[in-house]
Amino acid sequence: MNPNTVITPSDLSAVPVIAVGEPLPHRKQIRAWLAPIAQQETLRGLLLLGLDLALFAAALTGVVLASAWWLKLILAVVTGFVIGRLFIIGHDACHQSYTPHRALNRWIGRIAFLPSMTPYSLWEVGHNVVHHGFTNLKGKDFVWQPLTLAEYQALPAWRRALERVYRSGWAPGLYYFIEIWWLRMFFPSRRYLPARRAIFTADSLLALAAGLVWIGGLVFAARATQQSAWALVGFGFVVPFIFWSAMIGFVVYVHHTHTAVQWHEDKSAWSASDPFVSTTVHLSFPMQLGALMHHIMEHTAHHVDMSIPLYKLKQAQQLLESALPGRIIIQRFSWRWYAQTARRCKLYDLASGLWTDFEGRPSEPTRVGRVAAPAA
Repeated sequence: MNPNTVITPSDLSAVPVIAVGEPLPHRKQIRAWLAPIAQQETLRGLLLLGLDLALFAAALTGVVLASAWWLKLILAVVTGFVIGRLFIIGHDACHQSYTPHRALNRWIGRIAFLPSMTPYSLWEVGHNVVHHGFTNLKGKDFVWQPLTLAEYQALPAWRRALERVYRSGWAPGLYYFIEIWWLRMFFPSRRYLPARRAIFTADSLLALAAGLVWIGGLVFAARATQQSAWALVGFGFVVPFIFWSAMIGFVVYVHHTHTAVQWHEDKSAWSASDPFVSTTVHLSFPMQLGALMHHIMEHTAHHVDMSIPLYKLKQAQQLLESALPGRIIIQRFSWRWYAQTARRCKLYDLASGLWTDFEGRPSEPTRVGRVAAPAA
């Protein structure tokens, strides 16, 4: 079948299979294949938002009411995980993919972003415009952008040490907290965001207000229940925020760090590499853990078409992997794989297109067609 055939909602089985070596259809055509799937639903979106807000309130209430410290800690981690779920909803709403209504999406996005203290408009610029517009184009996309050996060696000692910590595999949360949230999202300086808009300040103030209300509520609850305010703020705010930062840092790291993922410096070469397909990883988990993260790990489909809502990503990803065999990076998650990736992907050699360690020794790339298939 002609790969430019227009697929209708009743004819999904007619999507062609494009073998490796055949020309990849234009992104618009691939999105046309996905169009029957990318239907947003207002009620479904509102119900998911309501569920996660209720889970957040319940987990945080549990932190306050639990008497044992270990139970408080468990519930604090649960709270941080639910913050991640809410963030994914806000991420979809910021893409205008969550419901069919733009104004409603903006409200949902701002509400869902409050527990993570994420300014909506600043995330929209940094993520939608920069990251999605120039994914893995060095000098443009700042998200987990790898250094070259020369760039790394030119850094002062303290910055080289920080880069080693970031790329150790142990500190994705520290990277996200400093490099993304603190420097680029929360009242960013002109160095990181030259543009000045009133909405940026307003959204940063809204994020700050959310954090202050959260902390203030915990202090009030501590006094009302005769607990240590310091301890309750630690369990109810600090631990969830640390866990949330680690969660999002990990998610973004594994989305775009893999021996088969390439970076480019030349825009023409980058465009020719079909970056909407080749720059991200579909990471699969056992026991449906990916579903608990609102299917954000079905990430290729999201980069191909940002209008696909999170509750349709699994179906869209399956269609892409059937239509484009051997082109999409599919990786079954294991801690062994994660440790190997962290060890092999420290720097990037743009000339050879290979990841290297901090001494410049190249890592053998994984062939996309041989990457482990997703778990059932």
